[in-house]
Amino acid sequence: MNQEAGSTPEAQNLPGCYRHPDRETGIRCTRCERPICPECMVSASVGFQCPECVRDGGGTGPAPAAARPRTLAGGTVTADPRLFTKILIGINVAVFIALQVNTSLAADLSLIGAWPPAPFQPTEGVADGQYYRLVTSMFAHQEIWHIGFNMLSLWWLGGPLEAALGRARYLAVYLVSGLAGSALAYLLASPATQTLGASGAIFGLFGATAVLMRKLNYDLRPIIALLVINLIFTFSWSGISWQAHIGGLAAGLITGYGMVHAPRKRRALVQYGTCALVLLVVVGMTLIRTAQLT
Repeated sequence: MNQEAGSTPEAQNLPGCYRHPDRETGIRCTRCERPICPECMVSASVGFQCPECVRDGGGTGPAPAAARPRTLAGGTVTADPRLFTKILIGINVAVFIALQVNTSLAADLSLIGAWPPAPFQPTEGVADGQYYRLVTSMFAHQEIWHIGFNMLSLWWLGGPLEAALGRARYLAVYLVSGLAGSALAYLLASPATQTLGASGAIFGLFGATAVLMRKLNYDLRPIIALLVINLIFTFSWSGISWQAHIGGLAAGLITGYGMVHAPRKRRALVQYGTCALVLLVVVGMTLIRTAQLT
């Protein structure tokens, strides 16, 4: 059989990884001799071992999780990097449908500081102890254009950010930003104003995305231009809670910076500690406003 100079049959037909058959590899586990790709390799005292041999206790390398690929922020790389984004969109859509079926739910889920307003003693609202409204208002939309714009932004921003941060860190940024937006709206807006929507959390994703792009030395002009356009709409259209947008944006910038710039040795402590500090500010704003209204 003729073959080209310098080639061998083995080089032309490398086996596929036993976990990822589509990936050719020349590396085999030193214990069971199964072919393994770089993602499945676990360093051992001699050569590499497969995750099964290490998990069974027969290997000498670190646990399989030690060799698991990590995101930029230290999160675990997953098969579906948009799973939490899809879940968040699903929750928002489900609540929207519920509000269309029963419009009275809006009064129960939206953010209301105090009702009735002064000089009456509030019997409804966050000032009356209904703190859950700070959370439920983040998932409630009444108008189709409102949820449509927010969910489109969530899909466009959330997917790449979830892939870069990892699921837990991404969810932390989203929820903390949404709560910060709700708290600032509660603090500065009229207590009788009804506020609802995921815009605070979405603006938080804007902020975290800008920090991430700066970290990766990407061109910031597209995200800045889009953010400026949204801010123009925020302050030029009536009926939009600029407080929620600004609160979410500030929280997203702060938590996003903590996520992508945390030192490797104290990564989790710095990342979740930053979120905890922002939440502490949220609690402070909520308590101050409640004291003012009661």
